[in-house]
Amino acid sequence: MILNRRMTQSSYALITGASSGIGFELAKCFARQKINLVLVARTTVKLEELARDMEREHGIRAHVIAVDLSEPDVANTIFNECRNLGFEVEYLVNNAGFGSFGPFLDTGWDISRRMIDLNIMALTHLTWLFAPKMRERRRGRILNVASTAAFVPGPMMAVYYATKAFVLSFSEALGAELAESGVTVTALCPGLTNSGFHAVAKTEDLRWVKGRRISSSREVAERGFEAMMAGEPVAIHGTMNYLLTQTVRFTPRNLVTKIVKTLQS
Repeated sequence: MILNRRMTQSSYALITGASSGIGFELAKCFARQKINLVLVARTTVKLEELARDMEREHGIRAHVIAVDLSEPDVANTIFNECRNLGFEVEYLVNNAGFGSFGPFLDTGWDISRRMIDLNIMALTHLTWLFAPKMRERRRGRILNVASTAAFVPGPMMAVYYATKAFVLSFSEALGAELAESGVTVTALCPGLTNSGFHAVAKTEDLRWVKGRRISSSREVAERGFEAMMAGEPVAIHGTMNYLLTQTVRFTPRNLVTKIVKTLQS
């Protein structure tokens, strides 16, 4: 896909959670289009390796910011570094996030807090910081990675599902607010993805995961990239995932909740 865009040498795509999974593959999508990168994640070594590869293979510039986005005020640190270096962030990809499996009351508070701070607070704060300049320039693209989990309650992963419901709702609302501004907001909603998420969340042996076809991170990233560039409000990867999200709209909420609980038991 060849992009029709007004780019400058200072134009960048900022991608959180860029060291692996969907974020890693999204970085490659941007690099193939000769878009400079700001790569954000906790893992310095992986980020620097990715930055070197993208610069060598595609002749772009790639800058690394190694931070933990679940820590307070980190969004300001990222924003200030980009501003001080003169980076014009034209594409903002809020991809970083994690989940945890288990009953809410039996999950350590620090895990739930970090999940909320990463999946919601960091995403919202980065958007609040970078989007005004996009609106001022009358061009920009924001991609927020939600999930098909955003469409249903999630017993045994209550906080994670709730954070993704926030991401979807926030993205759709903000996109409507910016409709005439030249800035678009896209919520990417993957289903099962081979991104390392399930290993971290400890959901690999659940009945709705085990034995199912799992999409590759590259497939999901390419779908999200195309949707972002096209300005789609919501991008659901996979036909079955799309049908599932539409079906639950017409199913009683209490029944949906029971089904999800059974699948995650």
